Amino acid sequence: MNIVIISEDRQLLQNIQTLLARTGHEIALAPGKSSELSACATDLAPDLLLLDARHRQAIDFAQIERVSLERPGMTVILLADTDSPAFLMEAMRAGVREVLPSLQPAQPLFDAVERAAAKVQAAQAMDTAKVHAFIGTSGGSGTTFLVTNFGYQLAQFHKVLLVDLNLQFGDALSYLQDGKAPRTIDDICRDIKRLDAPLLAASTIKITPNYSILAAPEEPSQATDVKPEHVAAILKLAATQYDIVLLDLPRMVDATLISALDQAASIFLVLQASVPHLRNADKLLSVFRSLDYTRDKIELIVNRYEKRSDITLDKIKRTLGPLEIHTIANGYRQVSTAINQGVPLVQLESRHGVIRNLSDLGDTVTPPADHPAGLFERLFRRA
Repeated sequence: MNIVIISEDRQLLQNIQTLLARTGHEIALAPGKSSELSACATDLAPDLLLLDARHRQAIDFAQIERVSLERPGMTVILLADTDSPAFLMEAMRAGVREVLPSLQPAQPLFDAVERAAAKVQAAQAMDTAKVHAFIGTSGGSGTTFLVTNFGYQLAQFHKVLLVDLNLQFGDALSYLQDGKAPRTIDDICRDIKRLDAPLLAASTIKITPNYSILAAPEEPSQATDVKPEHVAAILKLAATQYDIVLLDLPRMVDATLISALDQAASIFLVLQASVPHLRNADKLLSVFRSLDYTRDKIELIVNRYEKRSDITLDKIKRTLGPLEIHTIANGYRQVSTAINQGVPLVQLESRHGVIRNLSDLGDTVTPPADHPAGLFERLFRRA
């Protein structure tokens, strides 16, 4: 957890830093006035902001409220020498989580910090659960078609963002509409210090009111502007702004891919029932094991599946291990038509087996309570 302490009293800063050193959290000292609260919150992005409020006249509760609204995941704790009901009420209305009257004894401070850490951990777990990565085992596996159409169908009932992380040759946008993206992910990365919810929203392309895409760079050379730490920051923010975040990933094991996969609750490995796909899938699974990704994080999607295939689902399980397997029907002609027209398949073939298979897949990434009769039942009913 990132802790920022703001005070004009340098001795107080050192004392708090010494006390909190044993907690193992990252601590940044900000010698300055409480009026610099907004700048510190923007530049240092704290999870916990500890503000010296012993001089009541110097506290701007309106500014604390603004910053708390801008950064809802941040916990604000005041160190104050008063516990008057009026002061506590004003602090509470501004979004302050706790008010500590003194550093001695130190236990109340430790307890407050650990409560804030538990809140951060819970929020991170919840946000991570919203991120789902798709990666193909071989060229032509159909990953981009599946993830773009999956996102389109999910967006019937959820707010969805698709992040195209095929940084050199990504073309996810073209599967859903014509035209180029006015802004792409590399534009955000070149201005990463300004990253916030409005910038993220302004950089995406809205396919529907609930479905947005953050497009890959237009030129392969621009991929170098996207760093692993940029990807992590974008995905962490995106998870707070969208119900579901989907990642279209390249089959290229590097720091950027790992940064993305680390943020994901689930990794969908897309393959076809062929020996080359199985070989590549086995190699990727070996990489995932080396990264300590557990088996319950990884699921298989067998695309263009036919029951009469020489390579059965049982053979795939024997080769790759006891992983959850989803199948997508073979709809080569209809899928090709949708891709060539740049429209979602559901607009052309709303009752195709591919659509129903994506519906089943949708039930695995959204809470069952939200759609007890099947995620896309209403969609089929309207068709």
